[in-house]
Amino acid sequence: MCEQLGQEPNPEEIPPDLEDFPEVVINAMTTFSSLGDRVYPDIGYMGKDFTTLPYYVEMYDIKDTELFLELLTHLESRAIKTSQEQLKREREKLKRKK
Repeated sequence: MCEQLGQEPNPEEIPPDLEDFPEVVINAMTTFSSLGDRVYPDIGYMGKDFTTLPYYVEMYDIKDTELFLELLTHLESRAIKTSQEQLKREREKLKRKK
């Protein structure tokens, strides 16, 4: 995009690549995307299914499990919040059509 505008990219504005994060963050993000979702009709997204989590902890040889779990719960809370906001927008849209 900067090329099209004839500008030099500002390194401060370039978003980080996955490789820029510490290994525990990469493992948490990879694990989060691999875990199953808990979704219920009329309720929506309820979070991740953590039943397979011990396998990921072992597979990635996670040493700092407290940080790893904190990262996973942060990602989950953001995903739940996003899902709730989207569901609310869809319900409001349906109300306006009636």
